[in-house]
Amino acid sequence: MKRRFTSKYLILFLVGITIAVFGGCTQQQEEIPKENNPAEYKLKDLNEQLVMGTLWYQTAAEMRALSYQAFNMAKLIFDNDLKNNTSREKRAVIVDVDETVLDNSPYEAYLVGKNISYPKGWDDWVNSAQAKALPGAIDFLNYVVDNGGDVFYITNRKSHLEEATVKNLKDLKFPQADSEHVLTRTDTSDKEPRRKVVDQNHRIILLMGDNLNDFKNAFADKRIQERFDVVDQYKSKFGGEFILLPNPMYGEWEGAVYDYNWDRSPEAKSKARKENLKQWKNNE
Repeated sequence: MKRRFTSKYLILFLVGITIAVFGGCTQQQEEIPKENNPAEYKLKDLNEQLVMGTLWYQTAAEMRALSYQAFNMAKLIFDNDLKNNTSREKRAVIVDVDETVLDNSPYEAYLVGKNISYPKGWDDWVNSAQAKALPGAIDFLNYVVDNGGDVFYITNRKSHLEEATVKNLKDLKFPQADSEHVLTRTDTSDKEPRRKVVDQNHRIILLMGDNLNDFKNAFADKRIQERFDVVDQYKSKFGGEFILLPNPMYGEWEGAVYDYNWDRSPEAKSKARKENLKQWKNNE
């Protein structure tokens, strides 16, 4: 009797433990926050890799120095042409907009903070017209216009963002911020046709951008090694006709890492990034 009584309570005790354990697990599973969903975590994990590039862009004094260096060099090139070239054709300087004269790093930080990816929020950011000027950009471009040149902003922002882009540039006191000089993307991201439009009535003496495609379409749609090869082919142009500004956040270089398959999953993109790193083996 006593043994039967003990067994009865032992059974009840074990049942209670089982309910507590499995009930607790069920409750815990229900309370897993949404952001720990595997698919969402992968995007968040990928965006974490954007943190250092964006942080450098916003906080490194080296970034500021490189921007001043680029526009100081641009002024030297422009002055040299003023002094030595007697052509009567009007001079033109062509600049890209994003990460060349306008700083969109707050948008990149927004992607990290919201755990989303481009193009989400991009139109809203552009329409807010809150981008700041890169150091040295306003002074140099005003110098060009003050000395008889024209400035053309050739951007791959889409045409429906032209008005907001013009407003942003104008608010910052950039020269010639109007529909004639701000050439947005229409049917193609290839900038060559728009450069040819400028070339019809101007002598283009300088192109500035953060992406090799801002200079010539010879750089477009090339694999990593091919991009190196084309850069070597045009090496004499850099620091002369071409001035490149730094952008570690995004660009054609990233597309080359993915073989231009931008639809890859976040996990596949992260894998491609790491596979393209040249690692020190340390005799392992």
